[in-house]
Amino acid sequence: MAVLKPLVGKNILVTRPAHQAGVLADGIRAIGGNPMLFPVLEITDVKDSGALIALIHRLNEFDLAIFVSPNAVNKAMCLINKHGVLPANLSILTVGKGSADALRQFGIHEVICPVERFDSEALLQMEALQHVKGKRIVIFRGNGGRQLLGDTLIQRGAIIEYAECYYRGKPDVDTGPLLTSWSQGKINAVIITSSEGLHNLFDIIGQLGQQLLKVTPVFTTHDRIAQTAKDIGLEKVVKTVSTGDIGLLQGLQDYFQVTKHSA
Repeated sequence: MAVLKPLVGKNILVTRPAHQAGVLADGIRAIGGNPMLFPVLEITDVKDSGALIALIHRLNEFDLAIFVSPNAVNKAMCLINKHGVLPANLSILTVGKGSADALRQFGIHEVICPVERFDSEALLQMEALQHVKGKRIVIFRGNGGRQLLGDTLIQRGAIIEYAECYYRGKPDVDTGPLLTSWSQGKINAVIITSSEGLHNLFDIIGQLGQQLLKVTPVFTTHDRIAQTAKDIGLEKVVKTVSTGDIGLLQGLQDYFQVTKHSA
């Protein structure tokens, strides 16, 4: 029985940070596609970890710890394991399944995480964050980022501290080869997994690339990212039904099967 490979002949631009793109790239190859890795976010250590280490030494002051991303888990937990331990009575929450999976790699299995949508809005709806008046909460995150989570918890009476444990930057890359391939019709779809990544891509590829991006199918699993894509003028935005890599792969399959049959 032949294995169905609906992405044969399709080049898929994967814009995730390089160290997080492997599983998705393998999934694209498994269904016949060719993943083209073009990271639009660069994840690096914070330049001065002194404030972060000082916070780690007083983790026993907090009631809850929130990790906003797998990067936050990996960067913070390496330092926590080196300089201390997670207090046994500290409740651990994450925004998404990927972060919960990353915590399991560090032996942390009791994690509160949304089960359907994976974003700050979904986490804020969970029972554990409904009655937080007077509770001390640390949020492990990168530089900057959305303020919704912390601001909402402050409005609910929580005492918030941010622990910036990695730095997100825009890579300095040569776009020449990419734009040449794209101009020749050799980029069939783009995967976007963060609004910041989308804005970085838009800046990096310049005016020519922006015109090409506007008419290329762009796949995302999140409503907010899809809306951002539409707001900057992208014409073929595909919001997948399911979340995570599984949702992206299924969305790609469904899209190209339909376009193949309608061609």
